[in-house]
Order: sequence, then C-alpha cells, then structure tokens
Amino acid sequence: MHTSERLPRETARDFAFRVLRDNIVSLDLKPGTLISENEMAMEFGVSRTPVREAIIDLAKAGIIEILPQRGSYVSLIDPSMVEESRFVRKILDKAVIELACEIAPKDVIDEIEENVHLQEFYLEKEDADRIYMLDNQFHYLIYKAAGKETTYDMSSTMMLHFDRVRTLSVETVKDLKIVKDHREMLEAIKAGDKETAVFLVEKHLGRYKLDEAQMRQEHPEYFK
Repeated sequence: MHTSERLPRETARDFAFRVLRDNIVSLDLKPGTLISENEMAMEFGVSRTPVREAIIDLAKAGIIEILPQRGSYVSLIDPSMVEESRFVRKILDKAVIELACEIAPKDVIDEIEENVHLQEFYLEKEDADRIYMLDNQFHYLIYKAAGKETTYDMSSTMMLHFDRVRTLSVETVKDLKIVKDHREMLEAIKAGDKETAVFLVEKHLGRYKLDEAQMRQEHPEYFK
C-alpha cells in the first residue's frame, strides 16, 4: 500500500480518507481485502479514530463494506454501481468539456498540454501506472478549465466505483487508447469544437463496456 505525505491543514480524518480512497482506486487495496483499523492507523501515523471515520465515510459511498463481527472489507466490484457512476460521470463530463471549449484559459490549456505530452512519453515506455495517474490529473484539469473544480471534488466519491474499473482496465487489457482520446479531447477544446469534444467523452467513457468481459475473465474474484 502507498502512503503519501499529509497535506498542510489536512485533518487526520481527511488524510486517512484520501489515502484509503487512493489505494482502493489504484487496486493496491484489492476488492475483498480486509482493512485493519490498527494496521492502517500505524501505517498512516494517526490514531484509530480518524481511520474508523474514514472507513465509515467510504462505506457510505459503497466502496467499503462493514460486516458486523467480521470487520471491514474493500467492496467487490458491483457492475450496477459502476454503471450508475459512469452515467453520472458522462453527464458531468459532457457538460464540463462543452464549457471548457468556450472559456478554457490559456494557462490551463498549457497545463493540459503538458499532461498529455507526459502521457505520450510514458505510452512509449509502456508505463501504465504513470499513465493512470496522469489520466486522473487530465480529467481534473478539464474541470479546472471550465472553472468547475468544486464540482469535480463533490462528485469524486461517487466516481470511485467507475475509477476503480478504469484502473483494472489499464492493468488487465493494457489497451492505452485513452492517451489518443486525451490528445483528441485537448485538440477539440483548443479548437472550441463542442460537438467533437462531447463525442470524444462519450467514446472515452464507453471503453469500460468493451473491456468488461476480459476483466471478468482475468479477475472473477474482484466482481460481485
């Protein structure tokens, strides 16, 4: 499991939530994994209370399952929750990229350009982990370009179900067409081409459905 440094002014509860969330999405904590409050508290350098609170918050989002007398487990992948998460993500992302086509400031476009260049670099190196991290940043930057960072933060918990299968898709299928998607989305934003941008979002978020059968075949133990 990866533990990042605690951010300035970040509460122990928020820190524990962020690190647990990130490890679940990255599959460092795999579906079905038992979560020990004591071990996590020691790993994070905090008391058990903020870890317990973070677990409860993630359980409310359905990404952790608390079983009385048995403990807390990373939830198995529920296709219905993934689909609902993808549905919300599609609605938001299409609206946000349309707005980005209208108002994206040059400095944020430059940030997105740098991000995509790095993705293309790591694509040549076949470094899927780096691409996944840059993928997350890419989508955040689209929201930033539209001035909707708060929307991104508010929706991020709901998106955990979909984000987790995105990671699994990159690891299992190793089809990194997402990098080409990102380049095309960036070019559409730069051109102010809303119609193409929305079409690309639809295609991009539809890749999970194409990969689902292969993911289930290779990791049946991850799914409900």
